[in-house]
Amino acid sequence: MFASLQDNLRTALKSLRGKGKLTDANMRDGLRMVEEAMIEADVAYPVVQDFMARVSEEAMGQKVLKSLNPDQQLVGVVHEQLIQLLGPVDPSLHLEKDVTVLMMCGLQGAGKTTTCGKLARLIGTEGKKALLVAADLQRPAAVQQLHVVGESVGAKVYSEENASDPIAVCQNAVKFARENGINVVILDTAGRLAIDEELMEQLKTIDRKIGPDQCFLVVDGMTGQDAVNSAKAFNDALELDGVIMTKLDGDARGGALLSVKHVTGVPIKFIGISEHMDGLEPFYADRMAGRILGMGDVLSMVEMAQREFDQDEAMKAQKALEAGSFTLDDFKRQLEQIMRPGLMKKMLGMMPGFGDMANMLQNTDHEKDMRRLRGIIDSMTREERRTPKVITPTRRQRIAAGSGTSPQEVNELLKQFDAMSSMMKGASPSELIGKMQRGDLVDPTGKMKKNKVGTGKRLSTKERLAQKKVRDKALRKRKKR
Repeated sequence: MFASLQDNLRTALKSLRGKGKLTDANMRDGLRMVEEAMIEADVAYPVVQDFMARVSEEAMGQKVLKSLNPDQQLVGVVHEQLIQLLGPVDPSLHLEKDVTVLMMCGLQGAGKTTTCGKLARLIGTEGKKALLVAADLQRPAAVQQLHVVGESVGAKVYSEENASDPIAVCQNAVKFARENGINVVILDTAGRLAIDEELMEQLKTIDRKIGPDQCFLVVDGMTGQDAVNSAKAFNDALELDGVIMTKLDGDARGGALLSVKHVTGVPIKFIGISEHMDGLEPFYADRMAGRILGMGDVLSMVEMAQREFDQDEAMKAQKALEAGSFTLDDFKRQLEQIMRPGLMKKMLGMMPGFGDMANMLQNTDHEKDMRRLRGIIDSMTREERRTPKVITPTRRQRIAAGSGTSPQEVNELLKQFDAMSSMMKGASPSELIGKMQRGDLVDPTGKMKKNKVGTGKRLSTKERLAQKKVRDKALRKRKKR
């Protein structure tokens, strides 16, 4: 997320590293690089000007100028001003009413219908029932798409055949929700390829006659300043309660995210960070500021783990470990949770110092890795899965032949099983996070190798050869003895 902006800001802040203290001269150089990084990220220029004025005022204060760690002080100043630029934000939906109506609007192509499904899924994790309403009666196949999305997240979809009046559909949907004990109604309204008067009049009418409790605008974060302009136009017409910014996992430079609140006054409530239905996160200004500066976001990672992992399955695994009965079948189920598409990369990206590792995993075929690991385990007998210690070299060859892998790959999986068992034994979720941060990271794919200091960094070919020479030399010495 925002790799270019992160890299440029890091370079700007590193330029002050090693300076004895902040002075007018070196501060001007550092601030100029910060400003260039924001302009390159397509942040609206008035926003850049205001942001830099605030940062300069804070950074040039006597308290900072006397600092012995100028780079750290400037990071602190920039971090604080980013939080003010992005916030304050209340990410909660306030679903206290019997039926809460959420109106979703936006231009075509922003990901509005998919976001409706993601929001319904997120609401479902809070124990509420959501009803998706097909109020987009203009775009071909929009109703059908919403039904597919609703089915994928387990949410009901309200639609009417041959309907021509979106207002009547919305009114009937709210009535249906009240009669069927549904807590939240999400209106998927029509969009356009561009803002026009007809679109705005239709949305104003729905807003006036349905009276939604909250109105959210879905904008494409990759469109830069166009996203800010559309947010301003929609807010002038509807008085938005929040913005949901999508596609931030792509090549978004970050300009729209950093500009929209300052330009429109409308807070960002949620962000879309993947194309999968679990790829919607509540927006927190302080956490996002930390991510932009490469400081990590451990709180969001812990919340994601609690939300996405099957807690009952985790408790069973924990009890099996405590009883000494954790098997390879249990191991396989744990891996299937961890290695869902994009989940490992997202979680690593939230950990301080693990951003580069997350980028390494971007092109990794996790499904292929999972099939390989599953094939190895399924080629074992029940006894071998229950008690891996009985697997001899002969059995290892048989398992490899049955799974289409090599004995070395079978051996690597058994090592991963032992490592994961040790890491999980008696550890709470917060303790597991701590182990991951310290570099005690189990890598189910077998593609990452720990370096000497255990940081989880992939070793280069040159480094691996150097380590092999050291091992070979030590082995020769032992043989001479």
